[in-house]
Amino acid sequence: MDGLDDEIESILYIAREVSVYKIPPLKVNEGHRAGDWGDLASPLWKGRLRFIEKGSGAALLFEDGTTGELFARAGYDPLKPPVEAVIDSSRYFVIRVEDSGKKAYIGMGFAERSDSFDFNVAIQDYTKRANAALNPPSQSLQEPSAPAGPKKDYTLKEGQTFSINIPGRDKKPTTGANLLASGSGSSTSGGVPLLPPPPSAPKRRS
Repeated sequence: MDGLDDEIESILYIAREVSVYKIPPLKVNEGHRAGDWGDLASPLWKGRLRFIEKGSGAALLFEDGTTGELFARAGYDPLKPPVEAVIDSSRYFVIRVEDSGKKAYIGMGFAERSDSFDFNVAIQDYTKRANAALNPPSQSLQEPSAPAGPKKDYTLKEGQTFSINIPGRDKKPTTGANLLASGSGSSTSGGVPLLPPPPSAPKRRS
């Protein structure tokens, strides 16, 4: 087996049924319109759509829902996506199919808008991821990370102490006992002097 057959295939999106239409040539300076495709209820083909990723590439595969027989294949180039939305509906798209250098355009339609929304999300996610892989950020544009310096050791070594100064805790509180002691001191210590006792009354003679 050769390289591609050995690579793992990832399914990015699958729709159980899509409709394929033959579309008229695109008018100059106008977008594709599903309304120009004739009777949309009578498609050229109906079957399964798988959007797969394999190796470094991806593709849209239109297959028979029962047998898996391939109806058409569109390689998906993220730089030149083969999918274009029409301008008059969110359920229809134009797909560019290339085979052996030949190019053709087919119309594709989903039965439900939720299916077309999921398909849009799948191709946008793949395009973004593939473009990021093709254009990795330059190393020179990346900001160098600051080298981590040595960690400082704030732990106390044996025998070391430290003190904490708490504001308002410097003065010793004054107690009632201290006030009494200062008030009962002598005059030399600034206290109030004691008055001498009154003289004794004279004794009466009999």
